[in-house]
Amino acid sequence: MSFVRHRLFWPAAILVALLASNIFFSSGFFSITVHDGHLYGSIIDILRRSAPLILVGIGMTLVIATGGIDLSVGSVMAISGALACLLIGDLDNQNSVTGVLLACAAGIALSLVLGIWNGALVASIGIQPIIATLILMVAGRGIAQLITDGQILNVTSAPYKVIGAGYTIALPVSVLIAAGMVAIAVVLTRRTALGLLIEAVGGSPTASRLAGIQARRLTIMVYVFSAICAGIAGLIYSSNVSSADSNAAGNLIELDAILAVVIGGTRLTGGRFSLAGTVLGAVLIETLNVTTVSIGIPVETTLLFKAIVVIVLCLVQSAAFRAKVLRRPSRVGASA
Repeated sequence: MSFVRHRLFWPAAILVALLASNIFFSSGFFSITVHDGHLYGSIIDILRRSAPLILVGIGMTLVIATGGIDLSVGSVMAISGALACLLIGDLDNQNSVTGVLLACAAGIALSLVLGIWNGALVASIGIQPIIATLILMVAGRGIAQLITDGQILNVTSAPYKVIGAGYTIALPVSVLIAAGMVAIAVVLTRRTALGLLIEAVGGSPTASRLAGIQARRLTIMVYVFSAICAGIAGLIYSSNVSSADSNAAGNLIELDAILAVVIGGTRLTGGRFSLAGTVLGAVLIETLNVTTVSIGIPVETTLLFKAIVVIVLCLVQSAAFRAKVLRRPSRVGASA
């Protein structure tokens, strides 16, 4: 039963339970059909809806691994989408692929600058991460409002629509984008020494500094990566709805991202992290959202139901809680 002690066992078990529960309320929940070479079905919808949260979550994972936090990801999403839609709206031909790519690049570039801003406040000036990113969380919505002039910008660009609602090789483009960013993060952190350095900075900043690790540069780097991921997520969101809504884009997604990171087994205190766990946590959260609708949970009690599931998940993940319930010493107590 050693697999039960794996940090991803209980999130995976809860995810399977949630998916299985939908069978009783939607007979075709697991059915996947092919139409015009595209895959359709509830499972595909869950993956597509999870894409922005997965993107924001993997960026948040690396930030938390350094002992920080990024509350500005939702605002960065709004800013990125607003700038892209503004530039696309100014195009003579909104179906110009080159123009759309340049607009998207501008949104991501601005996100990169915002990431540098967050990283500089934390690493160079020494402001607490929660305060530094709270500044952009609040001001970012205002920046997005300035970009859109307080309006909802609608775009009719077919190439831009592909990012959030398009398909390629039978799968949603947004899912492939999220998978690509996860792959990049895995390669950078698990195939190079970067992951160990990030864990060292989060585990013991003083020891890592004494060991010659450039903690400030690494800290800025993870905030930049988090902002880029949020910027791409903002493009997916605005593309999916064909508009830039500065108030709705990324609203409270930072809380779901932190929750996905914690569900995935990464500690908020920093140190060891799990990208696979974060992806699993993001999919679990979106599955939970779909399940509440599927089983007919009233809208006014959806958040309460979600909180109960999260509490149960956190309890079963706790070795100390399981030890008390099963009336056996925990591993920590036994080793002591």
